[in-house]
Amino acid sequence: MLRSIPSVDLLLKTVDDLILRFGRPLTTRAVRLVIDEIRNAIQNGEIADIKTVDYHAEVLSKLEEWVSLPIKTVFNATGVVIHTNLGRSPLSAETLQAMCSIADDYNTLEFDLASGKRGHRDGHVETVLRLITGAEAGFVVNNCASAVLLALSALAKGKHVIIPRSQLVEIGGGFRVPDVMKQSGAKLLEVGTTNKVRLSDYGVAFDENKQPEKVIAMRAHRSNFKIVGFTEEPSLEETVRLVHEHGAIFIDDLGSGALIQTEKYSLAHEPTVQESINAGADLVMFSGDKLIGGPQAGILVGRRVLIDKLRKHPLARVVRADKTTIAGIHATLVHYLKDEYEQKIPIWRSISRTPDEIKRRAESLIAAIGMGELIEGLSAIGGGSLPGETLPTWLVGLRVKNPTKFLMNLRNHSSPVVARVENDLVILDLRTVEPTDDEQVAKIINRLMVKQ
Repeated sequence: MLRSIPSVDLLLKTVDDLILRFGRPLTTRAVRLVIDEIRNAIQNGEIADIKTVDYHAEVLSKLEEWVSLPIKTVFNATGVVIHTNLGRSPLSAETLQAMCSIADDYNTLEFDLASGKRGHRDGHVETVLRLITGAEAGFVVNNCASAVLLALSALAKGKHVIIPRSQLVEIGGGFRVPDVMKQSGAKLLEVGTTNKVRLSDYGVAFDENKQPEKVIAMRAHRSNFKIVGFTEEPSLEETVRLVHEHGAIFIDDLGSGALIQTEKYSLAHEPTVQESINAGADLVMFSGDKLIGGPQAGILVGRRVLIDKLRKHPLARVVRADKTTIAGIHATLVHYLKDEYEQKIPIWRSISRTPDEIKRRAESLIAAIGMGELIEGLSAIGGGSLPGETLPTWLVGLRVKNPTKFLMNLRNHSSPVVARVENDLVILDLRTVEPTDDEQVAKIINRLMVKQ
């Protein structure tokens, strides 16, 4: 059987179509690897008949594995609106168009058309940020963790940073506020207890550090958990006022960030960027994706003198946003400026869907697949935003022979559907599925039902 394996040159003559499609160098590499794998399989007794080997199929499989995009789009039927594992917030059509239009041609990222000289990428989003938030200045980096690290590195190196113990948070990926402070060169100064912090705790911290220029105060919003019960915390306005009375600056890490009042959708209040600026925060940081609904980015707004200092810091170049992110964030923010976020931004379309609307779609899906149970349920916000907050919804429950296997088949379909299993039912929540995709989801389910 080993002598029957064709040579590389001979096998290349049988895969002209693959050479045309993938190029000769890559096809040659795949051919060599397939020959090596078949030789090893024969020596290990894994191939009984060399005539059953389909060389063309094996080479094609290798090539497609190498060149196919490893990230796939999926139908999110989990009901988790901002699903971290599924890419968080989908982008609006206008945001996607803006990113593509800038990506496929030369542009004025760092060029001033008026003067013909080098410009600055930082200013492209600043105007819209100022209009929305009321801040003096703003600019964009690659994510909120970078924004926090940059702010602390530029403003707090060698200084004490006052922060309540209840805010020493850890977010996804092991990102811990104390570790970030240490990396930036700042000195952590904890105040209060896990469940209670009083304004007097801040006062004591300032009294023990007589040099206000060497102290700043920080709030880290608890985006992904709650502290309930016997708790106490001064208002943002009170805290900022006290900090300013001691001649120090106050920086506010909002995490997910919000630009609108979430109570409008029967959700708990999420602190908004505008509230922080109005309360007097000197610098505010938040994510460009998550509750904003744009591409991954970190956004900083606040006093111009501080923003300018951050821009000049060496770390600013390390964490700066690229041209497509800047274009995407701008397009997303324009939706808020035009008060069209609910119609244009996918996560707000999902959040604003009424239970009645979802129920009608669920009933239509059940009719289309000829089976299923209509169940009252709850959708989650997710993404480390509004912890514990849910929205009423209607679920489609599918009773199948093997729910776990059916769930796997949904995920492994060429157009994957991500759902969940509850009480031995495959559960789909259409809140996070666009209405235009309902028909396709029904077709996928019907095909898999036939194969059971």
